[in-house]
Formats: sequence, structure tokens, C-alpha cells
Amino acid sequence: MKNIVVLALFISSFCFGQTSDNELIKAKIQQLFTGMKNADPEMIKTAFTENAILQSVSKNGTVKNENIAEFIASISKLSKNDADERITFESVLIDDNLASVFTPYEFYYKGNFSHCGVNSFQMVKQNGSWKIQYLIDTRRKENYKK
Repeated sequence: MKNIVVLALFISSFCFGQTSDNELIKAKIQQLFTGMKNADPEMIKTAFTENAILQSVSKNGTVKNENIAEFIASISKLSKNDADERITFESVLIDDNLASVFTPYEFYYKGNFSHCGVNSFQMVKQNGSWKIQYLIDTRRKENYKK
């Protein structure tokens, strides 16, 4: 009986730990998009690691690198609510201090639909806090399809 109780406690602590990390990861990603919507450069900056990578994949498969500092500077010049990226969390996979997150999105600029696609995040846990290490996305005008 004692072994069953110990096993149950171990399994429940593992499951709750994963759920907690899951929510923390989602919150960090939401922080990025809240920062964009509020044109808040500090909120955006603190969502990323110090050496994060930002890229986009074109329709022909070309990968374009984007400078995060320039991205943050461009968003900070916008008015509040100009950049509104609406995401859904499709999958969050976690192993230790690494997570992979897939989020289809629609991007609205000044209230008008601009484009849509999918974000793929690689998250790392540093000093107890989840951060975006790598973000790559697709962009198109038509809706996302699995």
C-alpha cells in the first residue's frame, strides 16, 4: 500500500509540473503578442532569450532571417492595437528545459486582416523562466489548413 501511495504522489507531481510549465509557456508566448498589441518594446524584449532567432519561411521555402532588435523597434513605433496577432495553441510539447509550441495565427493591422500562418516556437527554461529561443513562421493570405 505504501508503494502505491508513493507512486501516486510521484505521478501526480509529474503531471502537475507539466501542466504548470504548459501554462507558463503559453503565458510567455501571450506576453509577446500582448506586447505587440500594446506597442510595448520591453514586454516584447523580455519574452525572448538574449540570443534568440527570428525567421520566416516563404511560400517557395526560402528562410528569411529577421533581426529581433529591428522587429522590436518597428513594433514600438506603432500605435496601441495596430498589431494584433491572434493565436491558438495547437500543441505544446515539453521535455525538461525545452519546449516546442505550434500556434496557427491570424494577423490584423489597424483592424484589418493582413495575413495568417503558423508560428513554431522553441522555448527554453532559463533560471526558472520560460523564454522564446527560436521563432519561425509562415505567412500567407488564405486561411490555415492542417
